[in-house]
Amino acid sequence: MAEKRTPPEGMAPIIPHLVCKGAADAIEFYRKAFDAVEQMRVPAPDGRLMHAMIHVNGAPVFLADEFPEYGSRGPATLGGTPVTIHLYSSDADAFVARAEQAGARVIMPVQEMFWGDRYGIVQDPFGHHWSVATHVRDVSLEELQEAVRAMHGGQG
Repeated sequence: MAEKRTPPEGMAPIIPHLVCKGAADAIEFYRKAFDAVEQMRVPAPDGRLMHAMIHVNGAPVFLADEFPEYGSRGPATLGGTPVTIHLYSSDADAFVARAEQAGARVIMPVQEMFWGDRYGIVQDPFGHHWSVATHVRDVSLEELQEAVRAMHGGQG
């Protein structure tokens, strides 16, 4: 019996799997906005994408169209998302500007954060949230806890 590989060769142990109302359009958006590289598409007979894979900053991201008949709906249909996908970039400001130019909505402009990153959040046209960060300085756990206490009026 062959040895099981988990994850399979070339895959990460955790991969975001995005359901999009219009996955083919989402791939094009991610290509323009995030410089994504398409790896594959598996269309269903009706033309919807059952599965696709892109790479963003070298990391795999799976995509699929909505299949409501199987309970698979994206944030545009559900009215939002509680999930934010986080990624690091060597230039968060440029990354967010490119995403906005491609059609993303800036939820939080990029700014210096107390945890040591330049950080911002965008919402893509399909309803998914992406936080983008450039690490600029290391912060100790004690500094982090003190900053959180200061934010909450010394409590915490």
